[in-house]
Amino acid sequence: MSIFLGIDGGGSKTLCVIGDQNSVLGTGTSAGSNVVRVGEARAQESLGVAIRQACAAANVSPSRIEKTCVGIAGGALPEIAGVVRRLVSEFVSGEVVVVGDMVITMEAAFGSGPGVIVIAGTGSIAYGRNSAGQTARAGGWGFAISDEGSGHWIGRSAVAASMRAFDEGGAESASPLLEGIMNSWGVTTRDQMVVAGNASPSPDFAALLRTVLSAADSGDAAARAVLTQAGVELATLAKIVIVRLFGDAVPLPVAVSGGVFRNCGLIQQVFYDRLRGVFPQILPNATLVDPAMGALELARNTSRE
Repeated sequence: MSIFLGIDGGGSKTLCVIGDQNSVLGTGTSAGSNVVRVGEARAQESLGVAIRQACAAANVSPSRIEKTCVGIAGGALPEIAGVVRRLVSEFVSGEVVVVGDMVITMEAAFGSGPGVIVIAGTGSIAYGRNSAGQTARAGGWGFAISDEGSGHWIGRSAVAASMRAFDEGGAESASPLLEGIMNSWGVTTRDQMVVAGNASPSPDFAALLRTVLSAADSGDAAARAVLTQAGVELATLAKIVIVRLFGDAVPLPVAVSGGVFRNCGLIQQVFYDRLRGVFPQILPNATLVDPAMGALELARNTSRE
């Protein structure tokens, strides 16, 4: 029996799925393994934990794995793919294929068919493929200059919004959002928060997502405004891809993936409402896409070729 492994190496979480040609045998989860964001040492540790968990759950030795497919942001770049391939090969046998995270997400959502996916986790990107096999992307150029609507973008925007509220309202501007950020960072004054926010290396802004969601749930207007704008930004990325690939084409499948969509219904609602306002023909995917399953399927498919 042939054994295959699919890995979704995100910036905040790593997911592994191990299976045979037809079934899922086990899964594993660990911290982020995107080498650009966490470095080689932490990526190696996270990959090892997730792979060992999946193999233990499946009662399968890593030496039995025939082929592994890893999806990771930047995986299309040879220098990134080479590092990831080397790290994964320390834990498994067989061939290791490394692709971009949008490739495994497309596979999970649409197989080889047309459609548009938008990923919003630690980073963000929109990616699509039409019936002629042409592809296009928007966003995903890294947290320092892009990744609009992502967890990192939301966290950084929330910090900026809380400080703008302080500029405008002074000491009377204390809010659940500001207090939540300070608690998350373990600081007690705004001055300390400013130092933490401007530190080098930068803080993990994406880790503030739950803080922003909690503040929004408590009625904080600034938090809700940030989340609403995140949905707008993600819809804008999708619009760019749709225009480039589909125009006014027939009904168009659209799917979403990532922790931002998973944890925030408001962002999903704003995202799809904005798209429907311009493209009434879109067909939203009813479920959140699992990229790790796409990675597993790609490992299976390339072994059949």
